[in-house]
Amino acid sequence: MASEFGVALAQLNLVVGDLEGNRNRIITAAIDARDRLNCRFVVFPELAICGYPPEDLLHRNSFIDDCESVLQTLTDAVPGIALCVGHPHRESGRLFNAATMIDDGKQLATYHKQLLPNYGVFDEKRYFSAGNASVVQQIEGVPIGLTICEDVWEDGPVEQSVANGAQVVFTLNGSPFDTAKIAYRENEIVTGRARKNNVSIVYVNLVGGQDELVFDGGSLVSDATGKIVTRAAHFEEALVRSTFARGDHITPIQNSIAPLPEHIQGVYSAIKLGVSDYIGKNGFKGAVLGLSGGIDSALTLCLVADAIGPENVEAILMPSRYTGQISIDAAIEQAENLGVSYSIISIEPIFEAFLNQLSPEFDEFDPDVTEENIQARCRGTLLMALSNKKKKILITTGNKSEVAVGYATLYGDMAGGFAPIKDVPKILVYELARYRNNRINHVIPEIVFERAPTAELAENQRDTDSLPDYALLDAILEQYIEEERDPDQITQSGVDAETVHRIIRMVKRNEYKRRQAPPGVRITVRAFGRDRRYPITNHY
Repeated sequence: MASEFGVALAQLNLVVGDLEGNRNRIITAAIDARDRLNCRFVVFPELAICGYPPEDLLHRNSFIDDCESVLQTLTDAVPGIALCVGHPHRESGRLFNAATMIDDGKQLATYHKQLLPNYGVFDEKRYFSAGNASVVQQIEGVPIGLTICEDVWEDGPVEQSVANGAQVVFTLNGSPFDTAKIAYRENEIVTGRARKNNVSIVYVNLVGGQDELVFDGGSLVSDATGKIVTRAAHFEEALVRSTFARGDHITPIQNSIAPLPEHIQGVYSAIKLGVSDYIGKNGFKGAVLGLSGGIDSALTLCLVADAIGPENVEAILMPSRYTGQISIDAAIEQAENLGVSYSIISIEPIFEAFLNQLSPEFDEFDPDVTEENIQARCRGTLLMALSNKKKKILITTGNKSEVAVGYATLYGDMAGGFAPIKDVPKILVYELARYRNNRINHVIPEIVFERAPTAELAENQRDTDSLPDYALLDAILEQYIEEERDPDQITQSGVDAETVHRIIRMVKRNEYKRRQAPPGVRITVRAFGRDRRYPITNHY
C-alpha cells in the first residue's frame, strides 16, 4: 500500500437543474483527478448533482427521481478513484441533503446533513429533514468522516466522526460569499474545528453565481493543528491535489496554497462572477445599460464589460434638457476607453410628448418629482425596447444606498433584468471604481469621481438635495439594515435623531419598490431580498 495518496478538491461551477451537464462535469473532473493528478479520492461540493440551492425544485418528485438516476450513473462511471458526491436523497418518505461515497462501482455509504441552516439566505428546513448519525467510511485503511457545510460550523457532527474513528473529514460545501466571510470561514470555522478535534479537514466549496448568490470557492485542506496546507483560488474553477501521508495518523502534506484575495479585490471579483454567470447561464447574447456619466453606471459598465467582454456590451446615453455636457463627455470617454459600443438617444422629444399629453391633467399642479420620474421612465422604455429587440439583458445601475431609501424610479432606472451593484453601498461604489482604475486599467474619467452625485432630472439637482451626505447615509443604513439596530441605538453613536428617523421612514415606505426590483449580486451580510424580508404593509 502506497505511503502517500492524493485527494482532489473539485471546486466546480455547477448549474442548478442541469443534471446532465453537472453529471458530465463530475465525471470529467473525476477522470482528470485520477489520470492527471493521480488521486485516490475526489471530493465535490454540496448538492453537486443538482446544483445549489435548488429551492422548490426539491418539491418535484420527478426532479428527485432524476437526481437519483444521475447518482446511479455516476456509481459505475469512473473506476479507480473514490468519489464523494453531494445530492438530494429520499429515504422512508423523507428528503435529506446527502453525501455519498462511491468506489469500485459501489455506493459505500450515504451521509445525511445533520445541521440545516435556516437563517439569512438559507432555507433548508423548508426542504430537508435533518440526519442524526455520523458516517465514517474506511477505504484502503483511511477512515473518512463525511459532513456537509453547516455541520462544521457548530459542535456535533465533526466531533461524532472523530469519536467514531475518522482521521480525516471530507466536508462538502455551498457557502456563499459576503464581505465578512472569507477570513472568518478559514480562521474561525474550518481550521478552528480541525484544531479542536485534532483531525484533518478537506473543505470543498462551490464556485459560481446562482441568481443573487455568489459562491467564492476557496476550497482548502487544514491539518489537525489548524494549519492550511492546501488552498484553491477564489472565484474560479479549480481541481487541486492535496497529498496525504500514511502513518500512525493520516496527515496532509504541504501543497499549493493560492493567495487570499484582498477585500476590495474579493468584492469586485464576486460581482463580476455573479454577472458573468447570470448572463451566461440564462442564455443572453449580451447586455445593454444606460450610461449617465455618473459613478454608479461607470462602475456597472466596467463590471459587465469585464464579466462578459466589452464586445458583448452596449451603452446607451440618453440626455435630456437637464443633462450637462460634462456627463455626456465622461460617458463617451469611458465607453471608448473600454471598447464598448455606444449610442446617443435624446429623451427630450419623448419627454416633451409626455408633458404635452398630460398637460390637461397637470394644469392645476406645480412641477414636482412626477416630471422627474417621467424622464426616468422614458429612459427605461427605450432601454427595454433595445433589450427586447437585440436579445440583450438590460442591466440596472442602482446601488444599495439608493435602493434602501427609494431614491430610484419604478419602471424607470429600476427597470431591467439584473442589478450588479444593488447590494453595494454608495461609498463602496467609489472604492470599487477606484480599484478598477488603479489595479486593472484607468478607464473611468477622473471627473466622474470628482463631481457631486446627481440624477440630473431637474435644474442644478444634487443627490444631497434629497439625501444626507452618502458617508452619513451609509453609516445609518449599515446600522439599521445589516446590524438591525433600533433608531435610539443609532442616535447614541452621535447621529442626529431627526436624520435617523427620516432615513428609517424612507427605508420602510420603499419596501414596495424593492419587491419589484430586479435581482442582483449579494455581497453584504444582509442584502435586500433573500436576507431581509420585511412586510410591505407595516406599521411597526
